[in-house]
Amino acid sequence: MTYRVEPGLHRDVAKFGGGDVTTCMNCGTCTATCPQSAETGGFPRRIIHLLQVGHREKLAGSLEPWLCYYCGDCSESCPRDANPGETMMAARRYLTGMYDWTGLGKRFYVSTWWEIGAIAAVGLFTVGLFALFHGPVVTGRVELNTFAPVKWVEIGDWIMGGVLAFLLLSNGWRMSRWVMGAGKGVDVPFSLYLRKLPAFFAHFATQKRWRECEGPKTRWLKHFLLVTGYLTMMMLVIVGLRWFQTDEIVPFYHPTRLLGYYAAAALLYVTGDFLLGRLRRKDGIHKHSEPTDWVFLVLLGLAALTGILVHAFRLLGLPLATYSTYVAHMAIVVPMLVVEVPFGKWGHMFYRPFAAYLAAVKQGAAEAASLGPSRAA
Repeated sequence: MTYRVEPGLHRDVAKFGGGDVTTCMNCGTCTATCPQSAETGGFPRRIIHLLQVGHREKLAGSLEPWLCYYCGDCSESCPRDANPGETMMAARRYLTGMYDWTGLGKRFYVSTWWEIGAIAAVGLFTVGLFALFHGPVVTGRVELNTFAPVKWVEIGDWIMGGVLAFLLLSNGWRMSRWVMGAGKGVDVPFSLYLRKLPAFFAHFATQKRWRECEGPKTRWLKHFLLVTGYLTMMMLVIVGLRWFQTDEIVPFYHPTRLLGYYAAAALLYVTGDFLLGRLRRKDGIHKHSEPTDWVFLVLLGLAALTGILVHAFRLLGLPLATYSTYVAHMAIVVPMLVVEVPFGKWGHMFYRPFAAYLAAVKQGAAEAASLGPSRAA
């Protein structure tokens, strides 16, 4: 099998951040210190080598950037300050742009103004919808469902959820085509894809490989809180809106109220902690930040904060403050979901467990092939 070598590949990936791979001398220190390299056998060294020699196709079919959880050990121990950890981060951003058939993912990662412009455009569009189609403004008491009828908001949520699912799944299909080597003689039975499917949900729910990395265990816990808080918020907005957005003052212990408090607390705590860490830049993993990292965290924090304010104004019986803050909240949440989930930072929430799933499929196929045709059947 032949591959076309592209010497400028490392410069293309450098647009997405990362270290200077030209300073790497392939000493192998990064691989020796990486707690995840035992199973995969070569990252981040192999990815850096692919960038140096220009193997774009091999990079597109590699799962290793997604199996890195960026503990920072490789960058701390690198004798040439090549920053392999950041290179793996840049490779993930680059691959996100490759998977995205719309081309927007790449534009958002390499241009901050494209990302901010898209967020602003979607936010203004959301405000415009409320300005044109909101219900009666009741000022004598808070009637949020009169101002923003829940059935119409729910329809919009389902449409948005369907579009996001389509984008992620279609991009995931493109990812699998590269990884599984479509058209290159790789034959994986469909039954194997089904048998290995639990691996996707296990890694999606727990990110369990992260716990194998060295360093403070609170990193895994904080990431777990962030993901569960975010998913809780998405489920309340997209699936459970008619029970979550209600004018009835439900008791404190009501499930939707408790879930909302958990989502807000988790998002505010973790985003605040991550933003503070990036401002202090004491830890190795926080010394280098791309604009997309900041935009992502700021949007999450603002979504949680405005959600709390809507709830507080509603409890205080302040109609106009409730309605205006609700519009502001939706003008943050909608672009955060539309822009960041399929095209930006939150894409890795899908791609990383999907990569672990594809790795399990490839391993299963390799084991079946080693048994021979008769036993593999």
